[in-house]
Amino acid sequence: MMYVSYVSQIQLNLAGQKGSVIQPFATVVNCALWVAYGLLKPKRDWPVALANAPGVVLGAITLVTALHARG
Repeated sequence: MMYVSYVSQIQLNLAGQKGSVIQPFATVVNCALWVAYGLLKPKRDWPVALANAPGVVLGAITLVTALHARG
């Protein structure tokens, strides 16, 4: 549920309002590390990987749209 807040930021970015690039970048890195941890453990931790996968996707979309709104 915490990633749902990125949907409104994506909408604002697409409307031309500049958003922060630091927060979504940090989210992508953090969630990607947790997904990697969940998948690369000898005994895979699917709940950790699946819970953080939306953060990678939505964080990346937010980051791209924030960069687009700046340029």
